[in-house]
Amino acid sequence: MSELKDRLKSDLTAAMKARDAVRLRTLRMALTAVSNEEVAGGAARELADEDIVRLLTREAKKRREAAEAFAAGGRADKAADERAEAEVLSEYLPAQLDDAELTALVADAVAESGATGPKGMGAVMKLVNPKVAGRAEGSRVAAEVKRQLAG
Repeated sequence: MSELKDRLKSDLTAAMKARDAVRLRTLRMALTAVSNEEVAGGAARELADEDIVRLLTREAKKRREAAEAFAAGGRADKAADERAEAEVLSEYLPAQLDDAELTALVADAVAESGATGPKGMGAVMKLVNPKVAGRAEGSRVAAEVKRQLAG
């Protein structure tokens, strides 16, 4: 079993003992998503830590988007619940890149690819995405690539 999955399970047990409702429901949801992903497709498989990080990143993004939607709809209580779940999930994800680090990575990728103008965006994204892997949202990376290729 992967190290991250073990950590999720042990933290779930700790949340049960502590009667931490938010952490408990979030970790149950995360482990359910992991289990569903493991049995999806033609054959059951064990997810590696990188796959679990990718899955948790996707789940955290869903929580952020739901929080925004609830806030826009005037449901502050539901938005707060979604933000709390996203916060719990973020504890299991790699630290996010700050703007300066992201700018430097994109600049290196632009130089390496030799891309100029918006047509080179695909080549730059292909180089930068593996380096970013879960440490920055795709839309944020794409916006920075566009900014640098336009300038």
